[in-house]
Amino acid sequence: MSAPLDDAPTIGVIGGTGFYSFFDDEARDVVVDTPFGAPSAPISVGTVNGVRVAFVPRHGRSHEYPPHRVPYRATMWALRSLGVRRVLAPCAVGSLTPDIGPGAVVIPDQLVDRTSGREHTVFDTSAVHVSFADPYCPTLRGHASQAARSAPAQPPVVDGGTMVVVEGPRFSTRAESRWFAAQGWTLVNMTGHPEAVLARELQMCYAAVALVTDLDAGVAEGEGVSETEVYAVFERSLQMLKGLLSHAVALVDTDPAAAECDCAAGGHDLDALMAR
Repeated sequence: MSAPLDDAPTIGVIGGTGFYSFFDDEARDVVVDTPFGAPSAPISVGTVNGVRVAFVPRHGRSHEYPPHRVPYRATMWALRSLGVRRVLAPCAVGSLTPDIGPGAVVIPDQLVDRTSGREHTVFDTSAVHVSFADPYCPTLRGHASQAARSAPAQPPVVDGGTMVVVEGPRFSTRAESRWFAAQGWTLVNMTGHPEAVLARELQMCYAAVALVTDLDAGVAEGEGVSETEVYAVFERSLQMLKGLLSHAVALVDTDPAAAECDCAAGGHDLDALMAR
């Protein structure tokens, strides 16, 4: 693993679909070796609102990793080893209710895992059972929600909701979508797991910032969800999302309570594990 940087970033941002860069000024690329191979891209370290931030595109810089092939363990390990302790994770999602349409920003507070076959722990040789009843950091969620509500573009903002994560890369059938909605779930996504639980294992605060790009297949009549539709909405909202995250970074950095969170209270000696 790489040693922490002298100017180590404590805040990380993981870019979602269509979100491949974050910094306006020059950023330094850092290559990190992990026990799980290479992360999805070299970690870029730069400054946002005077705050040192680490950024990595979830799907790679050319979107070369589909949801089921993203090297989640390597990416999260690399961020933690560089000094990151709080992670903001924007992502594209489908809405499971017509009340939340494309362009809305949702800060979910619950997660349902419907993926299969993904490596979802960094503990392959020991039994470590982390608490995951509340998968997202409440403090970080609060900052993300506050930043979304003050975004200049004034997107509709929903604080709370359940995000169901599916395996992908295909979109849902109408029957699946209606089933998810019938459970009372709010959003459907392909990348939120295992990212969130790996953050918890690695004792990092984590919050998803979900941009609604479509109404999922069972919510409205029509041709269903298309990749073109998803990319188009994300592209239109990208500058708003970057501004939102920039504001959230500043809020987190100036809040003393952000460093005093239960997310790091895993009961396991993570530093010893990472030093091996």
